[in-house]
Amino acid sequence: MEEAALRKLAAEYTREAGVRSLERSIARILRKVTAKDALPSVIGEDSLVDYLGRPRFVPEASLPESKQRTSVPGVATGLAVTGAGGDVLYVEASLADPETGETGLTLTGQLGDVMKESARIALSYLRSHGAELELPVTALKDRSVHVHFPAGAVPKDGPSAGVTLTTALASLLSGRLVRNDVAMTGEISLTGRVLPIGGVKQKLLAAHRAGITTVLIPARNEPDLDDLPKEVRDELTVHAVSDVREVLDIALAPAKVAQTAAA
Repeated sequence: MEEAALRKLAAEYTREAGVRSLERSIARILRKVTAKDALPSVIGEDSLVDYLGRPRFVPEASLPESKQRTSVPGVATGLAVTGAGGDVLYVEASLADPETGETGLTLTGQLGDVMKESARIALSYLRSHGAELELPVTALKDRSVHVHFPAGAVPKDGPSAGVTLTTALASLLSGRLVRNDVAMTGEISLTGRVLPIGGVKQKLLAAHRAGITTVLIPARNEPDLDDLPKEVRDELTVHAVSDVREVLDIALAPAKVAQTAAA
């Protein structure tokens, strides 16, 4: 088996903390090769579909831009630590129509108390700094905000999604997309400070595996970069930030200027 085939097998066909699924997949390929193919045989990256079918865990970055989750305002890419290591975590935010008469904040996605508090902190920060950030926060007066974390069957908790929540809400209010090559992690305070979190190594490995090229981490977590393999570190652009304004400056795509065609 070629090395590229083994890498794709581990990245897109299996997802676990150990190697049992990887071992079973390799054994399945070898059985089919023994039964059907002439030996010796070379298994390349492109031939995995013939033996195992289509991959189950295709990175979001490999999809066309129009089909990626961040192709609409209000969606940001975060990073989390799970039982299988690091993983990419998406945050979606929407505003209710003022005609519905609903107000307040709705949180879904099986969130724990700490993550719910992070969402309230993010919204409170944007409300109090709307003018400074040039965001139309007055629109929140008569409209409810809904924040959802997909994979609703999976429990989620912890403060490290604070900057992701803030970015998703800022994207929603400004109408600016979040860059699809950017992921982030960090706790946020009411004053906009980005506070340190845990699991930086696992999160950056997950970002690299998902095709992310730019990662934002708290400035106080910068020493954790020493634990990252050099080959992964060289392929990532890591920004160590201390204030949420820095996060928004990097993560949000420039506003699109409407162009009128001359008659």
